[in-house]
Amino acid sequence: MNSNCGLFNRKLLWIVCGSLPLSVFGQTVARVEPVPRDPLELATNPVQPATTSAAREAPLQLLTRARGNFAFRSTGQAYDLKVNFTVDGRGETDYDGAWQMEDQFVPRLGHRWTATAESGYTTTQLATAGKIYWDGTANAVPLRLLQARGALFDPIQSADYANRGTIRTFQATVRGVAVTCLLLSRAQNPANLAAGRDWEETEECIDPQSGLLQVHSEVPGLYALYDYTDAPQFAGHTLPHSVTITEAGRTVSTVVIESIGTTPVDASLFVPTDAMKANGPAVEMTSATKVTRVPGQVSPATGATVRPVCVFGMVTSTGRLVEAHTLQPSDANSQAAVEDARAIDFTPLTPAGAAPRQHFVFVVEKFVTQQ
Repeated sequence: MNSNCGLFNRKLLWIVCGSLPLSVFGQTVARVEPVPRDPLELATNPVQPATTSAAREAPLQLLTRARGNFAFRSTGQAYDLKVNFTVDGRGETDYDGAWQMEDQFVPRLGHRWTATAESGYTTTQLATAGKIYWDGTANAVPLRLLQARGALFDPIQSADYANRGTIRTFQATVRGVAVTCLLLSRAQNPANLAAGRDWEETEECIDPQSGLLQVHSEVPGLYALYDYTDAPQFAGHTLPHSVTITEAGRTVSTVVIESIGTTPVDASLFVPTDAMKANGPAVEMTSATKVTRVPGQVSPATGATVRPVCVFGMVTSTGRLVEAHTLQPSDANSQAAVEDARAIDFTPLTPAGAAPRQHFVFVVEKFVTQQ
């Protein structure tokens, strides 16, 4: 997340926990359970690896085009964006219910955004004159609020970053629209990736005609579906009218853009209040982390079965994993996966004097069943 705009940084840091190398799961010693079926899991058609520079050029260009559509602040034009969204986390994440959010940007004045939840959370974040200020319920930002902002402002990793890892593509259809889907991974051994989507792959499905992102999935079980019906337009950029976020096939959040305009914004809103100055620097969102972990560091024998379970949560500035929950709730190892993820030491390596930091974490827990 960019520290001066509160957006999710699409670079992912990979950590492998345990003594078992990733490549062993792709060999004959163990069978890895496939990614579960989901209405938005589109990797059911033949997947083609892009192994040469020529083969990678087209998907990387498509990724750049889709990513650029969300960078409407780069136009240098002032805007006032109003959004509402609802959260139904069933108590697994904080602040269920209705939310209101407003995001304002004025060149030379800065960037300001506010959010209020009917369940009691409120925040104001202000970046101006090279400093970041905040005021509200708490400096930490809840998972569902950051998820909504990430879906609207920065959902896709850069082509430069994607080009450092493996790229695979396939063709699919979303609501009658033909899309090209990209499977992106930091895997070190492309030959061992699954026939369909691999558990470590991020999935981006893009309309090649319009260049608009249709489906984004960071890990299996978590999906964002974009709807451009009556889509708002701003400075040559097409914004989604809504984004539906699902987990294990169930809608957990629906984000709706109410309006975006260029109405003059009150300059006094970009002057930090005394309370903001007293609160100290606002929390920064740093790079998300994907962790591949083998509970108990069990090495699979020939004929063993590996059942991955994904856990999604937020690491606070104190290194605590909060709002952690499973993305495969029907799996028998679901609760064990959450408990194991919470046992990971996420103590931050924050430089002295730096602003507090937090980040998303995706833990792919791999449970081994010996035959």
